[in-house]
Amino acid sequence: MTKSQFPIPSTGSGQANPNDSISKEYISSIWILDFELDLTFDIWILDFNLVLPYPISYATLYSTMAKTIEKTIPPKDELQNITTPPKKGQTIEGKIIGTGHFAVYVDLGPVGVGVIYGKEYYAAKDIIKRLQPEATIKAKVVEVDNEDGYLELSLTDAQREVSWETLKEIEQISQTVMVDIAGANKGGLLAEMEGIKGFLPLSQLSIKNYPRVKDGDSNEILKHLQKLVGQQLEVKIIDVSPQENKLIFSEKAVASKAINELLKQYQVGDIVEGKITGLADFGAFIKFPLLEKGEAEEPEQEKVQAEGLIHISELDWQLIDDVSDVIKVGDVVKAKVTEISQDGRVSLSLKALKEDPWKDIDNKYKKGDIIEGQVVKINQLGAFIEIEPKIRGLVHLSEFNHQDKKKEELQKGKKYKFEIIALDADTHRMGLRLKSD
Repeated sequence: MTKSQFPIPSTGSGQANPNDSISKEYISSIWILDFELDLTFDIWILDFNLVLPYPISYATLYSTMAKTIEKTIPPKDELQNITTPPKKGQTIEGKIIGTGHFAVYVDLGPVGVGVIYGKEYYAAKDIIKRLQPEATIKAKVVEVDNEDGYLELSLTDAQREVSWETLKEIEQISQTVMVDIAGANKGGLLAEMEGIKGFLPLSQLSIKNYPRVKDGDSNEILKHLQKLVGQQLEVKIIDVSPQENKLIFSEKAVASKAINELLKQYQVGDIVEGKITGLADFGAFIKFPLLEKGEAEEPEQEKVQAEGLIHISELDWQLIDDVSDVIKVGDVVKAKVTEISQDGRVSLSLKALKEDPWKDIDNKYKKGDIIEGQVVKINQLGAFIEIEPKIRGLVHLSEFNHQDKKKEELQKGKKYKFEIIALDADTHRMGLRLKSD
């Protein structure tokens, strides 16, 4: 309160002196004017029922009244809030005070009573079923003053806002949550949280659930993902955007902290023992360290293993057309760590632990030599020829006169004479040409 004006009664000789005494009758009911408050009225009549000694001066009375008013009148900003009606689209909070025929009534305090009914009631019926009597809710104003004098409210619109806020908080604190998998497509899994539909991309699946499909066949990937529908998965939220209506989950992120701690024990050059868990056209996946029999029987959440990739070029020194020719799922192998990236991806090599058969190849063969070799595989690249164990050359498709000519000229399992037309020991490549008789 910045200024108060109290009327001082006039006397026959003019306005009374502030130090003069005043009567009980004047104190019992006083008009208080011009408080400089944004009120809808200009004059308050207050009965303070003051217990004061008499006679009392005007100055003492006004001082006592001012202190009393400061205690009884709300601050200016609160008065403004109370008297300012809510606007359409504004989210407000209130308490459920009752239900009617397909309607919910909400006490909004000084601004009145709100109602959720009609299409807004049907849209929110699943939410309403879960609400307790006298529950405090947030709702959005859709009509400020309907024909019955209520504020019409939408619970679903406000609930979506609250849901996005909740999801954002979960993402910020990196909280782990459980979601029900409701569907699958070729790109990943569909799930819902807080009434918001989300997506778990294929790349964010855990080692356990990532589909190991040969040749990356999308139909086979979908079949694998469909097996997860109906299951609960432990995930973290990694992206939330209400503006884009985007909610992205990650199962891989849940285990990343524990796996990162495990990987701190390893460095490039270390030898690890593990089990082959999957094959792809580009290589083999290995899970390590290898668990002992007792460890393998422990609950899943107590096991901490990392998984790395042995690229097809690191499986063996020989040319490999099919990963399954050299390794199988379930094989226990030792491999050398060749890279550990900052995001936890591990690359390993099997061939690094094997003697390089190409080491002295320049001393045995040279360009232009005529050698004998056996056809071990024919594919779209051409014909693979084994010169000696672990040493293979390639008769490229371009060396044949026609796409199908290679099948006529070469047969798998048979030996032929070839001319070496290219030799590179560093890249382990030998180019051959069929020697005509």
